[in-house]
Amino acid sequence: MTQLPSRLPYGYEFYARSPDFTPETLPERMRAGHSTKPGVWGLLRVSEGAVRYEVESPGRGSAVARSGEFVVIEAGATHHVDFVEPGRFHVEFYRAS
Repeated sequence: MTQLPSRLPYGYEFYARSPDFTPETLPERMRAGHSTKPGVWGLLRVSEGAVRYEVESPGRGSAVARSGEFVVIEAGATHHVDFVEPGRFHVEFYRAS
């Protein structure tokens, strides 16, 4: 199984943030396969509970992030997310500077 990236590439800058998501507000499209815009990386930051992040392509990897942890979302990687424990998370978006 391929390891998920542990950090953003050098030279990427923050440019946008999603709203907070809870089990009640998480859109179905995020529970299904989706990806970031081309060239855009993300940080899924969990503030409460626990969230599972899974890359769609077999063998690419998955992770569970708990309160205070984050997952790096690789640009263009088709993935889905869902709550393992009720809580709250948001996604920060980064692009090359």
